[in-house]
Amino acid sequence: MSNLILEGRIEIHAPSDRVWRILTDSSFIQQYMFGCVVETSWEQGSKLLWKGAADGHLHVTGKVLAIDAPRRLEYTALGADLKISDVSENYLTIIYELENNGSSTWLRVSMGDFDTVGNGKARYDETVAAGGWTPRLEKIKQLAEDPDAP
Repeated sequence: MSNLILEGRIEIHAPSDRVWRILTDSSFIQQYMFGCVVETSWEQGSKLLWKGAADGHLHVTGKVLAIDAPRRLEYTALGADLKISDVSENYLTIIYELENNGSSTWLRVSMGDFDTVGNGKARYDETVAAGGWTPRLEKIKQLAEDPDAP
């Protein structure tokens, strides 16, 4: 069985604690994750809910698996609107890894394994067709490097 894992990597000219804030502060997340706000305590084992900022509609549910600020964040995710069972076997795992490199931070993200979840190939193809992680990584970079952002 092959692994269908999406990966992305980008260098961000900002310290890792700034990038970490972009990844975990709902006001920033809303700007790069399809207008969703996140509800969670960011503690290992806590629920993770992605809701539409405008209408409160639940789009994604998940769970924080591991957190090591500001180096690593790992969580699961399942689209609430997918027509598949809400069972652990259908959740994808998303991992953010940050590596401080002096004045910049390398951000690496992986998402998968699509090969092991319900409708995995279709979910993978849809994500790839939408640009994978590239659009979100570029927006994260833009937000983190913006000197005028709070």
